[in-house]
Amino acid sequence: LLSGPSGSGKTTTAGMVEQELEKRGISTHTISLDDYYTDPDPVSAPRTPEGALDFESPLLLDIPLLDDHFTRLAKGEEVTVPHFDFTRRQRDGRKGRALRLQPNEVAIFEGIHALNPQITGNHPEATRMYISTQSNVMDHTRVCFKRTWLRLVRRTVRDYNFRGTGVEDTLEMWANVCRGERQYITPYRRTAHIRLDTTLPYEVSVMAQYARPMLSALPAHILKAHELDAVLRAFDQFAPIRPDTIPPASLLHEFIG
Repeated sequence: LLSGPSGSGKTTTAGMVEQELEKRGISTHTISLDDYYTDPDPVSAPRTPEGALDFESPLLLDIPLLDDHFTRLAKGEEVTVPHFDFTRRQRDGRKGRALRLQPNEVAIFEGIHALNPQITGNHPEATRMYISTQSNVMDHTRVCFKRTWLRLVRRTVRDYNFRGTGVEDTLEMWANVCRGERQYITPYRRTAHIRLDTTLPYEVSVMAQYARPMLSALPAHILKAHELDAVLRAFDQFAPIRPDTIPPASLLHEFIG
């Protein structure tokens, strides 16, 4: 079970764990918990304090189906992993895939709620991993770039590049994303067997080249409301590093391509 807040690099980390296990002769299957989302019912779906649909809530996941799949996979039985179409916001029954674990095989379930006891509490046998940007970028004792800024920049660039989401739309969601982290994700990091800091010492020097044009185009009042004026000033402290010089396996490729 691999968990972490938005922008932590869960997809890449799951892929790296899978590669390492495969090298050791352990066949591995990675499953995204995102595919277990349900079609939200406007009447009964959880809502934010402002009354909007709460897309950060674990209650939007198909908890009974997940529990059933965990149990059956542990017994060596076959399950059909669903596929959720985020464009249409509904499950696509045509794209489910069959999965059965053989004795020397492992399944990695990755998602923001992977450590939430509502989701996985009935399966204490699972190895639990939590990842996040846990370090500020420091110059001796001075904070040059906050760890929360790292994830916001990652998310903004990724959503713009790969999900067709405008910067203002990402920022509009960010407050609820952070609220969801405090309520549903970080309280359970202490239950992890393994904790990993995904901060990269060179990432601001790379990410600034992508994020600066996006953020600079925003109105001043939006920049100030989200501390982005401070983020833009902080970028000036870092010499640029060409993206084509970073390692091919770098976690940053999850966000910049």
